[in-house]
Amino acid sequence: MQVTRELLHRLPKAELHVHLDGSLRPETMLELAAEYGKPMPASDAETLRDYMHVKDARNLVEYLERFDITLSIMQQDAALERIAYELAADLAAENVRYAEIRYSPILNSREGLPLTAVVDAPLRGLARAEAEFGIQTRVIICGIRNMEPATSRDLADLTVAYKDHGVVAFDLAGAEYNYPAKKHKDAFYTVINKNMAATIHAGEAYGPESIHQALHFCKANRIGHGTRLYEDPDLMRYVNDFRIPIEICLTSNVQTRAVPSFEEHPLRQYYDAGLVLSLNTDNRLMSATTVTEEYWRAHQYLGFTWDELVDIALMGFESSFLHRPAKLEMIRKVKEEIAAIEASAA
Repeated sequence: MQVTRELLHRLPKAELHVHLDGSLRPETMLELAAEYGKPMPASDAETLRDYMHVKDARNLVEYLERFDITLSIMQQDAALERIAYELAADLAAENVRYAEIRYSPILNSREGLPLTAVVDAPLRGLARAEAEFGIQTRVIICGIRNMEPATSRDLADLTVAYKDHGVVAFDLAGAEYNYPAKKHKDAFYTVINKNMAATIHAGEAYGPESIHQALHFCKANRIGHGTRLYEDPDLMRYVNDFRIPIEICLTSNVQTRAVPSFEEHPLRQYYDAGLVLSLNTDNRLMSATTVTEEYWRAHQYLGFTWDELVDIALMGFESSFLHRPAKLEMIRKVKEEIAAIEASAA
């Protein structure tokens, strides 16, 4: 089958790596800034959209600087509920059927909002979107690498408190270089000991040693990015042998200089080696992308066929942190829908 954007738009997809504070609508940013008296770098939506699109970052740290702007208007529960609702609506509009949305509540409590309110508000927005659009969503709470390990432990406790109430996993995000995951291992033990899942940003701005720590010190069930895994063939074999999913974010990896170009991204190498993969946006605003666009770029730059992209889409659903019965039911429905798409295209 010939791959087109329209066909990829219709493909049912999962989004496993998207940041709430990196995926706002510019129009909403301006409205919230006016309501809360916060400055914005532009006064109209298109100029703001262009400003927030990171085109010139030299590394991950520079890419992350734009988050100070979005976080400034994400300190109220009403704003968090609205932003989460709109993100789920935007995902549903491109036929994303399941999404795990991540953020670090500690960054949304700077003006005094309690951590529980910071979690409750997005969950309300996501529940409303699910009722209106049918998209299923869950939340991943993030610790921050360059904060104290005690903060990560507090966020791990928060994760556990919301087990089976919308939160499915714990993550570690933020600047990777010089901030090793193993310093936060106690937080991950807190989550794992309560039979919850873990995923960690690793191998994005630092080498495969970072992935090694995520797996062997913190017991991660999935790896966020994993861009430099190929540099350690033995570790890559381990990841493949134990079917540890890698959350691939093509566009953001190019933006942060984790890879020189789309054509040089290791996604093709990983797929051909048989790794478990998913395609994700990371940040829809800063990366000016959608899930559909990530699939299109995999086709455009790395030669992925329709059958291969369907395979990746199904691996995304398989890699979700849903409970197994719910996951299998979702996959059944997705396979039926893909078969109908292929039949109509034929």
